[in-house]
Amino acid sequence: MPGTFEPLPGGGAAVALDDVEISIIRSLAAQLLELIGPGPAEDASADPLAELFADGPSEPPSDPVLRRLFPDAYTDPAKFPDTAQQAEEAKASSAEFRRFTENDLRAGKREDALAVVRALDELTLESGGAGTGGGVLRLTPEHSLRWLKALNDIRLAIAARLDITDEEDSEILYRLPDTDERKPLVMAYLWLGGLQESLVETLMP
Repeated sequence: MPGTFEPLPGGGAAVALDDVEISIIRSLAAQLLELIGPGPAEDASADPLAELFADGPSEPPSDPVLRRLFPDAYTDPAKFPDTAQQAEEAKASSAEFRRFTENDLRAGKREDALAVVRALDELTLESGGAGTGGGVLRLTPEHSLRWLKALNDIRLAIAARLDITDEEDSEILYRLPDTDERKPLVMAYLWLGGLQESLVETLMP
């Protein structure tokens, strides 16, 4: 199963990862966690009851990666302004939806990325530590879904950094020379895409 996920008997998925692959995925997941930010439970002064009823932000994030991860719920009214009133109504609806949903979305993405980091840390410990050649990662059905979502978020983050918005952008970046500083990110984007696709296939009935 080198490089691709394969189904496990009874559900779940497994993939063989070497030390470099483990390091890359873990680093990208950790960067995603840093970007999303800490959760309420990580703030010792947080009031759990207050956090439960706390509103989220009403404005889109300023960071382009976060905007890709947490897009507006409604189509950008500036692109299709039927009337000024409709544009304002769409903007207000997007702000209201974000206020009540973004905190939960962030928490979900945070847990998905944490599941990736923890699984890779456990794999490293089971294999005797870094530099031992990696090992076989085995995921339950629940953790397979978390990995699937986390891999998708990581690829969205990379796509935002590379300014990939459509297939044409992708084709141009795939042909970058090895000397281009974006090449490592492009290679990671491609590799993770194949990994994600193989995981989807293992989860299909």
